[in-house]
Amino acid sequence: MKLAIGGFDGMHYAHQKLFSLSDQILVIEKNSTLTPFQTRCDYTKLPCKFYNLDKIKHLTYLEFIDKITKEFNPSTIVIGYDFRFGKNRLGNPEILKKYFNVIVINEIKIDNIGVHSRIIREFIKEGKIKKATKFLNHLYKIKAKQIKGQGLGKNELLPTINLKPTYSYTIPKDGVYLTLLNKKPSLTFIGTRSTDNNFSIETHILNGEFIIDNVKFELEFLDFLRETKKFNNLKELKKAIITDKEKALYYFKKENYDIR
Repeated sequence: MKLAIGGFDGMHYAHQKLFSLSDQILVIEKNSTLTPFQTRCDYTKLPCKFYNLDKIKHLTYLEFIDKITKEFNPSTIVIGYDFRFGKNRLGNPEILKKYFNVIVINEIKIDNIGVHSRIIREFIKEGKIKKATKFLNHLYKIKAKQIKGQGLGKNELLPTINLKPTYSYTIPKDGVYLTLLNKKPSLTFIGTRSTDNNFSIETHILNGEFIIDNVKFELEFLDFLRETKKFNNLKELKKAIITDKEKALYYFKKENYDIR
């Protein structure tokens, strides 16, 4: 059995290269913010096992080797070139080679930039969604639940679903985004509302659907549309939102999405 070991936050393009050579994945979980915890399983068909770093960081590298041998009995270990393990990170690929057949994947680059989770996090924080998608090799997704909003959008503007992320995700910078909410074309605002100065993530489904509570949501990001703006009154805000929706409808029509 070939076992891939790593943090794998993001399950990105470089990680996928490791998975293509593996039969099973061992995730070392440590404060992941791109694909927290079991959400990693959305991006692979391989069996996933999780170790919490806080519960194994006291193990020496020999104790760690003994643990994975007893639990997995792998014939081959598949790791990235920078993989370290054991107390004080003293274990390295050369040590692993004394005990297993080891496949080491060298750094993988896109556009001459190394594919790393920290790089992808920066892309997302900067609103560079298409770059993040390219490095992830899948859409960036946030799982969330619906929370009560102001009710202003439904009554005065566009009906929106107020979302609260289920985990501590990396949140894109403030702005308006083209998104998919449970695979439905949508428009998402992230930032401080000009109406009450509270931070929010609000999504408008373009077909006008308004979903009530108790539904699990997956918000996928397609592209950045515009920066947030401070509006002097509701009339200005409404005008900007209408323009945003027109641009979003044009985008999804051009990309052959079904808006119904």
